[in-house]
Amino acid sequence: MKNLLTATAVTAISVSFAAEALATEWNVSVWGSRRAFTEHIERLAELLDERTDGEFTLNISYGGLSGNRENLDGISIGAFEMAQFCAGYHADKNPSITVLELPFLGVSDLQQEREISQALYEHPAVVADLARWNAVLLMPSPLPQYNIVGVGDAPQTLEDFDGMAVRATGGIGAAMETIGAVPNSMSATEVRQALDGGLVQGVSFAPHAHMSFGTIETGEWWTTNLNPGTVNCPVVVNSDALATLSDEHREVLMSSVDDALDYYIDYYNEQTMAAWGPALDERGIERVTFSEEELQAFREAAAEPAAQAWIEENTARGLPAQELYDFVTGMIAEGGM
Repeated sequence: MKNLLTATAVTAISVSFAAEALATEWNVSVWGSRRAFTEHIERLAELLDERTDGEFTLNISYGGLSGNRENLDGISIGAFEMAQFCAGYHADKNPSITVLELPFLGVSDLQQEREISQALYEHPAVVADLARWNAVLLMPSPLPQYNIVGVGDAPQTLEDFDGMAVRATGGIGAAMETIGAVPNSMSATEVRQALDGGLVQGVSFAPHAHMSFGTIETGEWWTTNLNPGTVNCPVVVNSDALATLSDEHREVLMSSVDDALDYYIDYYNEQTMAAWGPALDERGIERVTFSEEELQAFREAAAEPAAQAWIEENTARGLPAQELYDFVTGMIAEGGM
């Protein structure tokens, strides 16, 4: 009996160790706080937990693992398995996807932004670009067109932006320069202090970020239709971590992405955008709307020069820049996929 019990105990211990070996927990580095921008990651965590009976889980850290500008570096060395970042934070590290941040591309909605991003992420040049950082692009974080919340006298025409310091990254910053603004590419977590301290007079964000990072608590006006562009902020995974997943867990991860993005887009459209107008009204923030004539002149001055500069710069880097630009603009012209 003693030997039988010992054998049974050993078997139980072995089963326990096997179960632990099958369990996978990934650390995920994001920043700020939970908000619309991270809802697809939160939903992905729920789906993985549900679909693997708790064997594959995500430990989502809001700023506890890395700074937002260092998330790609952290992925490259395997400091964590998954992370979110914005291409404009370090355009030199991920030049291929900055094509999606060019001004006035003409993307119509979040679903089209999603489709174009997902298609571009599979382009061989983009895959190779991110592979330099041991990163595999998992899913985008589709965002609407950016607009500006500012302090001081509200601009009545685009000329009033001349000399104004504005937080604006990537192609949005390049566009704002064409009307005389002075862009600053500080990260989102630095913005409220900069606005309160007078370092900038305007902040370019999507609505969720204006609410999450508090610019509407200080802001006095908001541009309703400037729409110079948006930013591209993918979620990536460490390539080694992805390769070492079991086939079952890898399949669950990849097959859950579209469900997570469906949830994200519904959340943004139905909750974030629904809250935006009332949030402005409650704080008495003035809405500034520019004429179509002014906006057309803005588009003509900003879009083509920015695109040509991007193509020239990234062709010199060795990227098929014209091909990537034509890929994106061709999809937009066709209405998405």
